[in-house]
Amino acid sequence: MRPLLIYFVLFGLLVPTALRAQDAAISLPKDNREVFAAAAPLYDFSAPALKPWRLKATYQLYSQAGAPTEKGTYEYWWASPKVYRSTWTRAGEVHSDWHTADGKHASQSSGSSLNFFEFNLQSALLSPLPGEADLDPAKFRLQRDSVKVGEISVPCIMAVPLMPQHGQIQTVPLGLFPTYCFDPNMPVLRIEYSWGSITTEFNHIIRIQGRYLAREINLFEGKRKILTASIDEVTGLNPADPALAPPPTAANVKLEGVEVSPAVAQGFLIKKTTPVYPQDAKEARVEGRVVLQATIGRDGGIHQLHVLSAPWPSLVHSALWAVSQWQYKPYLLNGEPVEVETTINVIYTLGQ
Repeated sequence: MRPLLIYFVLFGLLVPTALRAQDAAISLPKDNREVFAAAAPLYDFSAPALKPWRLKATYQLYSQAGAPTEKGTYEYWWASPKVYRSTWTRAGEVHSDWHTADGKHASQSSGSSLNFFEFNLQSALLSPLPGEADLDPAKFRLQRDSVKVGEISVPCIMAVPLMPQHGQIQTVPLGLFPTYCFDPNMPVLRIEYSWGSITTEFNHIIRIQGRYLAREINLFEGKRKILTASIDEVTGLNPADPALAPPPTAANVKLEGVEVSPAVAQGFLIKKTTPVYPQDAKEARVEGRVVLQATIGRDGGIHQLHVLSAPWPSLVHSALWAVSQWQYKPYLLNGEPVEVETTINVIYTLGQ
């Protein structure tokens, strides 16, 4: 088996001096789960104690050849844990989601769909750490390693699903499953690594109302850029700002998280990218299926993907990369589009 390569293309690993002086009392725990427990409140942008605020960021998309293509903006308005809005805008596409005080949700889109990595810019900025369900000790084990970046040893923790390992795999390569790399001295997230080759960098860390926020985010596949983003402004917000109220033309979304079977989801698939069979898996004569848990958004795009099981590391990357580009017809419930949870099986079979 060929080793998976981990590329760290960092620009200034260390947290700025001003941040270090402010946070000198915060240290990085030794226990893996305590690291996430210490970091969680420092990345909690939904706490009731926060004052209303607004963020605007600019992002750049890149082609398969790594050349800049389209530019876009991401904006976020937050008035309270129940009232907030997200909007993505680029040429030919505007997508907005509203959450209102009465517990309702509204959504409005125009143009073509956003891609998987555009949607994930929001989580990279505002919720980059794993949730409690993703750290459940009954379902995940935490594997810790140190990675040398220049002269600095960076502690990285990978959340590995508890599933039968393939007979030829004794250890799971770092970065195959979601891996979180922290500042050596503080619970400040600097790198997230996943899918065997996707790297997310968190640079120029600042503090906003006691929370850590990366002013610059870079996504790579290997050494190739996928998306880069930078925060243009972070300001206070008037809770009565009209931007927080969805327009009459926005679709009200009353239900979320509908679960459908793989067969039903397959019937709604309208665009499918075929996974590439990795050469190392072919040479090792590995066959089998990668099982993914997917969230299909109200726009029919893939918004989240999690690995449930896989027979070989490189098959994971192949399946995730292909499925992230799939497009579905929106699933309607009582005439309204709803978010869908489903399982996707990607089967790899060697030719006879």
